[in-house]
Amino acid sequence: MSQVVLVLATITSGLIAGLFFAFSCSVMLSLDGVEDRVFVDVMQRINRRIQNGLFGLVFMGALLSSAAVIVIDLTGDSGTNVRALVGAALFLVSLLITFAINIPLNNRLDAAGPVARADVAQARKAFEGPWVRWNHVRMVVATAGFVFLCLALQN
Repeated sequence: MSQVVLVLATITSGLIAGLFFAFSCSVMLSLDGVEDRVFVDVMQRINRRIQNGLFGLVFMGALLSSAAVIVIDLTGDSGTNVRALVGAALFLVSLLITFAINIPLNNRLDAAGPVARADVAQARKAFEGPWVRWNHVRMVVATAGFVFLCLALQN
């Protein structure tokens, strides 16, 4: 397996797992007690601002390098690195959760419109519970993937 690809997958997956962790242990906890209008406004702002070049580079880098770890490991002739396969697969599952659940929830929250005109109580109710639960799940899965990728570096 290409050590460069494995190192890249490990670093980028660690950064994304850390982002999911930060939302679980600080951002969403901080927003828990605020009024609906503030909650919706802040989450809409985060949804817009996170779509930047640096985040995109790390996010897509994690996606592509994790997929490359699997392809290289399964098609290469240097033997299977089970830790790398498990780590990359787990991390890709966390991204599947992101694409299937968290991003659509973000898009629905944005579609509620500006807080001055939105039904912020309904928007928050439809968003917060599911988003937080699934963020916890993807954080645990991404962190487990990161741990396995770290362990794979020892081979």
